[in-house]
Amino acid sequence: MKAQERLTDALYGLGWSTVKKLPEPAAVRLGRTVADLAWKRRGKGVERLESNYARVRPDAGPEELAELSRAGMRSYLRYWMESFRLPAWSPERIRSGFAPKDVHHLTDGLASGRGVVLALPHLANWDLAGAWVTTELDTPFTTVAERLKPETLYDRFVAYREGLGMEVLPHSGGSAFGTLARRLRDGGLVCLVADRDLSASGVAVDFFGATARMPAGPALLAQQTGALLLPVTLWYDDSPVMRGRVHPPIEVPEAGTRTERTAVMTQALADAFGTGIAEHPEDWHMLQRLWLDDLDPAKGPA
Repeated sequence: MKAQERLTDALYGLGWSTVKKLPEPAAVRLGRTVADLAWKRRGKGVERLESNYARVRPDAGPEELAELSRAGMRSYLRYWMESFRLPAWSPERIRSGFAPKDVHHLTDGLASGRGVVLALPHLANWDLAGAWVTTELDTPFTTVAERLKPETLYDRFVAYREGLGMEVLPHSGGSAFGTLARRLRDGGLVCLVADRDLSASGVAVDFFGATARMPAGPALLAQQTGALLLPVTLWYDDSPVMRGRVHPPIEVPEAGTRTERTAVMTQALADAFGTGIAEHPEDWHMLQRLWLDDLDPAKGPA
C-alpha cells in the first residue's frame, strides 16, 4: 500500500472512530470549519464543484458561483459528518432525520411484488436515506459501491453500509448486474447512485444543455425484471432534517430497441435529477468532471 493510500485510510478511520463520538453540535461546527478551510484553499475539487455549478446556473456571476461553492462545500461536509456519525445514531434519530415526500410510490411498488429500483444523484446524504429505508420502512436493499483504493478503505465503506442494513456489491467484476436482477425478480429493492457513469457503456443524455453520460443499469434492470424505476432527489434545509422526494415511476417505452428504450428512460432519469439539482444546487456533491466537454478523451469515462 502506498503512503498516500495509508494516509487516506487512516484519516477515514479517524473520522469514523472519533467524529461519531462528538456531540452533534460539535460535529456540525467541525464540518463547517473544515468546509470553509477547504473552500478557501481553492483546491481542484472546489474548482471543479464551482465549474459544475456554472453549468447548473449559467447566468450566475463569479461572486454568486463562489458563494454557491462555499455552500456546496458546507453541504458536502455535512454529508461526511452525518455519515461518520450514522453508525452511532439511534433508530429514533434515523427516523427523525429524514422527511421524504411521496414515499407511496416506493411502498406501493414494493407491495405489488414487482421489485423497485431507486435511482439517485449525488445529492445531500444518500446513506442517510438508505438507513431511513432500512429503519423506518424495515426494508433491506441491495446497492453497488465503486471499488476504492486502498482496498482497506473500500472494506471500511462496505462494512459501514452493511452495518446500516444494506447489501453491498462491488461495481467491478461483472456479477453485480445479475445479482441485482435476481433481487428485483424476488420483489426486492435496489438503490443506485446514478448520475455519473463509471463504465464505458454509459448513455449520453442532455443535462443542463450539454451532453453527459449516465449509467444504463437502472433502465436495463427495469426492462429486464419488470421492476419500477423511481428517481429520488434529496436536499438539506436549515434544520437538522434532510428532505427528499420520490418521483413518479419512469415507464418502459412500448416501442423501440432495447438500446432506444434505455436511452429514453435514462434521459427521463436525468431530467428528474436535473429538477432536484436546479432547486438545490448547493447539495449536489459533484466534485468530479461529468460533462463530455470537460473530459479528457484519453482518460475514458467520468
